[in-house]
Amino acid sequence: MHPSKIEKLSCAVVLAFGTAATAQASDLSLPYYNWSQISSSETTFSANDPVAQVLGMEEVDVWGRIRKGFAIPDLDNPLVENHIKWYTSRPDYIERTTTRASRYLYHVVQELEKRNMPTELALLPFIESAFNPQAYSSAKAAGMWQFIPSTGRDFKLTQSAFKDERRDVLASTDAALTYLQKLYGMFGDWQLALAAYNWGEGSVQRAINKNRALGRPTDFNSLAPLMPAETRNYVPKLQAVKNLIASPAQYGIILPRVENQPYFVTIGKTRDIDIKVAAQLAELSVEEFKALNPQFNRPVIAGSAETQILLPQSNAEKFKANLAKWGHALSSWTAHKVTSARERIETIAAKFHTTPEVIREVNHIPPRTVLKAGSTILVPKIDQSSEKDIAPEVVDNARLVVEPEIPTRRIAVKVGKHDTLASIAKRYKVSEAQIKDWNKLRQDKVAGGQTLYLNVPVKSAAKKGGRQIAKKNTGTRRKASAAKTGRTKPAAVADKKQKKKRS
Repeated sequence: MHPSKIEKLSCAVVLAFGTAATAQASDLSLPYYNWSQISSSETTFSANDPVAQVLGMEEVDVWGRIRKGFAIPDLDNPLVENHIKWYTSRPDYIERTTTRASRYLYHVVQELEKRNMPTELALLPFIESAFNPQAYSSAKAAGMWQFIPSTGRDFKLTQSAFKDERRDVLASTDAALTYLQKLYGMFGDWQLALAAYNWGEGSVQRAINKNRALGRPTDFNSLAPLMPAETRNYVPKLQAVKNLIASPAQYGIILPRVENQPYFVTIGKTRDIDIKVAAQLAELSVEEFKALNPQFNRPVIAGSAETQILLPQSNAEKFKANLAKWGHALSSWTAHKVTSARERIETIAAKFHTTPEVIREVNHIPPRTVLKAGSTILVPKIDQSSEKDIAPEVVDNARLVVEPEIPTRRIAVKVGKHDTLASIAKRYKVSEAQIKDWNKLRQDKVAGGQTLYLNVPVKSAAKKGGRQIAKKNTGTRRKASAAKTGRTKPAAVADKKQKKKRS
């Protein structure tokens, strides 16, 4: 059927049936109709024709569109039934996950169809992340498609302190489908490609080689005993979800409505803008805005020719209209690069008229840590009228490196006759730059008799004090021993000399 006629028919069905059109196609007790056997030029449908209802439902419902594109052979594996039982016993989980998925499914299905790939792959994030683009695993995998850092870099997904494209809905989907295509090209089998997506292509290839050497089959079920438990369950989980989506009524599942039209549109962004401001202009909650734009790690979106934000269609129109009337600064943040280890968070906060707590919170800096030189952080704009945006190369290469903060205590050091800044720094294991910063020195010279204040590690100071305490305690124990025997220290020494003389 011609696309324009499909659209007209779909619209007619929706208008004719109103709320009745919200039912799932698979829930209707109607025969299956093959689209290829229906001639658009010869066939017409009345509003009450059940065929029209099915056709309309199929076209306005992405779940139906996914079902029509199933192309991976079903997996006959006992673990499939186990996972079906697990999912069906948790209807709340199914509802939350499928509702969350409804934001992204249309885009994923579109991309799969462009590449002529099986549409059940659109369900893979169900297994990977429960369709949560903010998901982060113990293996440091991030995003809806759960890319680990190294694989993300292999597929050109930028990962910096300011943004992580492993969470980007568009970029990560493109990378995931490209990766899956590559794996299918390697193994010629979608089940093995999926196993490799989870376990790694090298691991799957070694398992294949091992079975081949033993004259055994190399299909998924035959290789499963060689796989770790996670991979052994991975493909059966997808098959279980596929079964649930194929026949939701059979399993007592109600799927949310997912219209067969884009949930979001793309807006080019060329200026820095705070996430809160962008959400306000789009008339969205910050939570909903982040659900579509989870790649931004900081409260500002750095503008560039490549920057894009996603918004629902109606909110995109609101965004444009409100932006045209906006009379305030779009961004309140800028970037600052830490160039020296002596640049403490407290110093940076004072320089940018804020507090250390704000710096730590906005940059996700853990407590009791300090910034290492080379780190790039967000700081408040001092001059709100400044039009200067954060450079794209700064955004793409921003790194945040921290190290544990070593507790210190402030001590006073009197400069000796032959002392230099370098010798004092070496003696107390601090840097010359730190000494200058602590004492507001403008030059590298120090004078004999001058008092300097240093922040030295408590550990080393405690160690030194510990030796003194131990020595003092030893003396106390000796006195106590002498008192117990009725001997004073001189008497004890005299006894020792007398004993030596007799021998």
